[in-house]
Amino acid sequence: VGIFVESFLKNSIPPGGLRREGKDGIMHENKVKPQGDNPMNHIKELERRNRRNTVIIIAMIAAVILVGVACLFVGSSNMSFSDAMDALLGGGSDAQSRIIWKIRVPRVLAAIIAGAGLAVAGLVMQTTLGNAMASPSTLGVSNAAVFGANLSIIAFAGGFLSTGNNLQSFDVGANPYATSVLAFVFSTLSVLLILGLCTVRSFSPNVVVLSGMAIGSVWTAATTILQFYATDVGLSAAVIWSFGDLGRATYRTDAIMAVVVLVGFVFFLLMAWKYNALLSGEATAKTMGVNVEGLRFASLLLASVITAVCVSFLGIIGFVGIICPHVTKKLLGQDHRVTIPVSCLMGSLLLLLADT
Repeated sequence: VGIFVESFLKNSIPPGGLRREGKDGIMHENKVKPQGDNPMNHIKELERRNRRNTVIIIAMIAAVILVGVACLFVGSSNMSFSDAMDALLGGGSDAQSRIIWKIRVPRVLAAIIAGAGLAVAGLVMQTTLGNAMASPSTLGVSNAAVFGANLSIIAFAGGFLSTGNNLQSFDVGANPYATSVLAFVFSTLSVLLILGLCTVRSFSPNVVVLSGMAIGSVWTAATTILQFYATDVGLSAAVIWSFGDLGRATYRTDAIMAVVVLVGFVFFLLMAWKYNALLSGEATAKTMGVNVEGLRFASLLLASVITAVCVSFLGIIGFVGIICPHVTKKLLGQDHRVTIPVSCLMGSLLLLLADT
């Protein structure tokens, strides 16, 4: 089309331009003004932008790999580079091998997986809610997870005053998987409660945000009540759990998080064009055939589940989900076909650097 238009304009307009007869009877030059941009320029601009995006994605992947490998040689054990390399290659002492393969490798994998999941969840929430300050904790997921973990540690681990330091219940409550399960259950319950309340009345973004703030305050109040009646040991354990800590990661928890994050990433990437349509407004998106309410419900539910899984295993990590999407959109624009994978890589890189 561009070549045809260009050749048509060249053949239809003489080299000297159009001539017209003036009031004085003399033929005057009528300079032709350009009518819009050349379509070929738009094609070249799209190709240039695609090349730039490809280079940025490849550079981000390389940066995540390099920083992840570097994190394997950094730790509090004062292990030298040569000893860490020997342990990584299968040599070294048993203690060095355990440090590398049982602590540092799961920790690096958890940073990559959780960072990607929280970042893409924040991006999707900001788009579907139309709120630049939205984050994975908007729906009270983190608050509910903290309550579930406090309930497991304080009430079931002997820290509750009515039960005392019961050693039999301590074995059950101190199980990290029991704490994670309760944190995940209450996080999911909070999400379903908020989305259920929104579907009863209306499903506008403002209703979702306000409902999330209200339910989150309820979970925070319940957590405060639990901590008020806890012993010193139970309170300290509950507070320490709320701190985000990648040191709790194991290969099993990494595998669970990876499955959930991968499913969410694929779904979000398939819905990228619908998110782009939603940026133009709900009315415009509906005219393009997008079920806005259904898209918002499914996206928020899946983003909240990703957040719930990551928080239940690692504790609260709140900054990734709000910072990385904004940085990505500032650098690359609003196209979700690009911002979704780049946000994942940005989240992984940021969490690796923060943990290092």
